[in-house]
Amino acid sequence: MRYDIDGAMLQNLLPPLAAAEDGLARLDERVLRSPVGEGFAERSHFFDAAGALWVAGELVHVEDLVLHDAHMDSRAPSHELTIAHSVLRTRRRIWTGEPSWALSGSGLATLTATMGEGEGTAQESKSPTVVVEPDDEDGEEDGPLAAEMAEIDALLARSQKLIDIHTGKAPAGETAAVSTKRTDDPLGLLGDEEWDEEQRLAEWRSVLPLADSLPPVLGAVILFEAWDRIEPLRRQHWLGGLLVASYLRARGKVASHLFSFYGGLKLVRHERRRARDRATRLQAFLEAMHLGAAAGLKEVDRLSLARTQMELRFRGRRSNSSLPDLADFILSRPMVSAAMIARHLRITPRGALNLVNEIGIREITGRGRYRAWGII
Repeated sequence: MRYDIDGAMLQNLLPPLAAAEDGLARLDERVLRSPVGEGFAERSHFFDAAGALWVAGELVHVEDLVLHDAHMDSRAPSHELTIAHSVLRTRRRIWTGEPSWALSGSGLATLTATMGEGEGTAQESKSPTVVVEPDDEDGEEDGPLAAEMAEIDALLARSQKLIDIHTGKAPAGETAAVSTKRTDDPLGLLGDEEWDEEQRLAEWRSVLPLADSLPPVLGAVILFEAWDRIEPLRRQHWLGGLLVASYLRARGKVASHLFSFYGGLKLVRHERRRARDRATRLQAFLEAMHLGAAAGLKEVDRLSLARTQMELRFRGRRSNSSLPDLADFILSRPMVSAAMIARHLRITPRGALNLVNEIGIREITGRGRYRAWGII
């Protein structure tokens, strides 16, 4: 499959490309110099995670995601909410790493969980290799959970072996390829043997040199279009948008935060995102970047105004006042509750309610109990 850009297609892509380049440059400069830049970067993780599920056709409320991330679920988390939290944690992992880490071999191995926790984690771990002892002849003496514990030990041993092979620490006789075929699925109901994720990831990574030869934004949409066509990962298809944001960061286009690509992609119509014509799809992805950058600028303006209003409340307070820390915490979350504030500031729930009343933030639930506050 070819991913290059011919002259006629490039001429049609120039207007949306220029708009996306300009929007991303303005957003990056604004966030870099804004006092609410850190809060904006943290909030974008939540909105992009919810946007990734929206693009996939699932609805996840940002409020539920915030509570689930704080381990304060009001009800049992759904399957979609669990996936959204995986997207959230993956975005944080990419943001805390080096700009080019996510696109490297060890980074992709860590994010896709194909080779354990990756090269860096394996080097930091000092635990010895797990060795599975042979079972005793009398299995009844091991207890009723002996079979389950044996399966867990075998899984740990296989995981450690994969980590050793990936990091080059395995013995010479154990460097052969490890078969990933399931022995407990003879009918092939749980996995497609013809769906080789490693080969598809290698095919997608082969597009990186072409993307590097293009402008950053155009290279990013080429990578996402290739990810959408190749579909390397069946269970982590949402990883493509996160890698696009990491690529923009690695190229220095958006260095102040991890760009919320799915936040803009959900604003584009489904018919254009999944069009048969490749030029239409590329234009839709460029438009998604432009819309995401415009929404980001509006969000920065809203957060800046809210911070100014909150600063008027605690101006002239004593130096050890908790109100400035509360303001920063409010700016870093789409919503907060009294329990979340109490845990973050290490105060009592009653003290958290008093601080909320002093800072003057808006209550968004409209209830007398189990209330939450946020910047609308």
